[in-house]
Amino acid sequence: MNSNKAINDIKLKYFFRLLKLGGAAAVFNPWTQRDELNDGSLNGPSARLERLRSHLSTPVARILIGEAAGYQGCHVSGIAFTSERVIMTGAIPRVSCHGQRMSLRARPWSEPSATTVWKTLRGLGIETDTILWNAYPWHPHKPGNPHSNRTPTASERVAGMSVLEALLSAFPRAELFAVGRHAEHALGEIGRQAIPLRHPSMGGAVLFYQGLRRALSRPT
Repeated sequence: MNSNKAINDIKLKYFFRLLKLGGAAAVFNPWTQRDELNDGSLNGPSARLERLRSHLSTPVARILIGEAAGYQGCHVSGIAFTSERVIMTGAIPRVSCHGQRMSLRARPWSEPSATTVWKTLRGLGIETDTILWNAYPWHPHKPGNPHSNRTPTASERVAGMSVLEALLSAFPRAELFAVGRHAEHALGEIGRQAIPLRHPSMGGAVLFYQGLRRALSRPT
């Protein structure tokens, strides 16, 4: 086995070990908890873990980092900026649900930011060597309502930093992009520089695309 790959595998094992430790009041851990109100028979913690492992199993040139997992995306899919509907299109490299439903919802979960991000990655031709993650890895929600979003508290952000550092350590040559100010701030707190991008939500889709395209075309 290539020594670099062996080291990478060890670091990823550490990352997944830390990832499974997360979870608290009003925080859902997609990779250890089952959402009984939402998960279909083919979805749950083990399925989300498998999808995330597949997503990370590539030579990584860049990592796009958001704020936190959301109920319409990572909560269901196990991958940041990725919804059930986007996976069902079959357009995500290395990840498939074979056209099967993942949730019990009448319609597949669809997240606008997920649609924009993957459309942008494919449009720029970087979907195969780009991975997606969040500064706070788990899903913070309003108490008693797991299908909602809220901003992570200061203590929660601190609790998630070791997971973020573990992932970045596994891909030391990857170029980092902070999607939104929360992600930029979190990366700064661990001493990592990243190219800032406008978050695609709230009318930011065009600026997100333009910012990423500009960053990719700059002289090296």
